[in-house]
Amino acid sequence: MNHLTNEQLQTLKDMLVREKRDLEHHFDKGNEESISDESLRVSTGELSSYDNHPADVGTETFERSRDLAVDENLRTRLDEIDRALDKIEDHTYGSCEVCHREIPYERLEILPYTSFCVEHTPERNISNDRPVEEDVMTTPPKGAGEHRQRDAGAFDDAGAWRSLEEYGNSDSPAMAAKRNAPDYNSLSTDED
Repeated sequence: MNHLTNEQLQTLKDMLVREKRDLEHHFDKGNEESISDESLRVSTGELSSYDNHPADVGTETFERSRDLAVDENLRTRLDEIDRALDKIEDHTYGSCEVCHREIPYERLEILPYTSFCVEHTPERNISNDRPVEEDVMTTPPKGAGEHRQRDAGAFDDAGAWRSLEEYGNSDSPAMAAKRNAPDYNSLSTDED
């Protein structure tokens, strides 16, 4: 740890403490129960899912599994931060766990919780578990869907802006206080 100055070490420790506080705040947001302990019925507030479209339930399930994955990732990060803070106290912070060489300050500044140099950073395990449906799905024909939105006359962002330009915006003369508005009182009616 002799390659880090006291000022650098204090900066890194402050970064770790700040990130730890943010992560703890994420987990302490007043949620007594974790997401995994809560049933889908309770989390959606629905008494029954029978009257819902199946896609709604699918969306809720997807959102829930995404939240669980994010929480798992953040818990791992919190554990890494705790280990880094312990290493600072033990005076072993800043050296690679594999080769025991010093980790450059620039790397620690970006990833203050890392325990590895660039050469020995372990690969993150990405699950190879894929949905069983992928085994029976066929790939779409070449070119399928390439021009679907263009040919469907979809109202995209560019189309919305062109429509708004026709009517003006708050900076245009159409919205000015002294604009030439038609005088509806002077128009004749068909009752004459």
